[in-house]
Amino acid sequence: TTGSGKSVGINAMILSLLYKAEAKDVRLLMIDPKMLEMSVYEGIPHLLAPVVTDMKQAANGLNWCVGEMERRYKLMSKLGVRNLAGYNVKIDEAAAREEFIGNPFSLTPEQPEPLQRLPHIVVVIDELADLMMVVGKKIEELIARLAQKARAAGIHLILATQRPSVDVITGLIKANIPTRIAFQVSSKIDSRTILDQMGAEALLGMGDMLYMASGTGLPIRVHGAFVSDEEVHRVVSYLKAQGEPDYIEGVLEGGTVDGDGDLNGEGGGESGEKDPMYDQAVEVVLKDRKASISYVQRKLRIGYNRSARLLEDMEKAGLVSSLTTSGQREVLVPARE
Repeated sequence: TTGSGKSVGINAMILSLLYKAEAKDVRLLMIDPKMLEMSVYEGIPHLLAPVVTDMKQAANGLNWCVGEMERRYKLMSKLGVRNLAGYNVKIDEAAAREEFIGNPFSLTPEQPEPLQRLPHIVVVIDELADLMMVVGKKIEELIARLAQKARAAGIHLILATQRPSVDVITGLIKANIPTRIAFQVSSKIDSRTILDQMGAEALLGMGDMLYMASGTGLPIRVHGAFVSDEEVHRVVSYLKAQGEPDYIEGVLEGGTVDGDGDLNGEGGGESGEKDPMYDQAVEVVLKDRKASISYVQRKLRIGYNRSARLLEDMEKAGLVSSLTTSGQREVLVPARE
């Protein structure tokens, strides 16, 4: 119900994450249908993409997370590790030996780019009811898929709703989200929907809650910390001063369920000459007579994978040669006088 402390609870969780983790360790995707609760976090370095208020973009964002989850699973499988912590340990150990592990799915297998550490991703959805109403079944399936599989890949969900009815917290979502918190609700039925038992209707509001941890059948009564708006603004101002957000392209555009978007480089980008940067890339290559992936990447400030795709498209168009035995490409177009 209103005044139960749900939004303050979410702010407390977000601030707790921001206090404990740097942007290189945790990235956030915030979905805020109310347009008020999370807009205050706009511009902090931890964000994967701007705070999402458009429901279609929210579906695309979750879609991207599913693609990123699949990509991480493939990487972890190749490296023989069971979860994200194991993957990052392997990357750190290689760095300590001054070696690097090449990307097994690189577009240039002869010269694979080195794999980087991967951050945890936390998706925060403030009003699930709005999302379910606008996008419906599709969102339910995406959330269930992430809740089932994404934990090992380091992707986590925080879902909140003011209306805990069965059409919002469906059986599919409930079955896959074991950790639950109920603030004060208006009826025993709502309490049963969240916790599978009564009790939340007797809470006092203002942050009084029942917390049910994963794997336990009994909720614990706890009291949430109060976080004032001033404190949130203070933390956000400090974080903004630490650096700019490094948004990943393609997170909200959709179309990256095949796992094209990645945290080492860019989100998908477009393939072929449809890529808005294609003309700029051609100009850089023809002007400087350098057809190398890292050069285009540096000049245009884009990710490695996207740069490699642009050069492959130039090769198809006959502007540059294929890779020679020395791993270089030649510019086939004569130099301008």
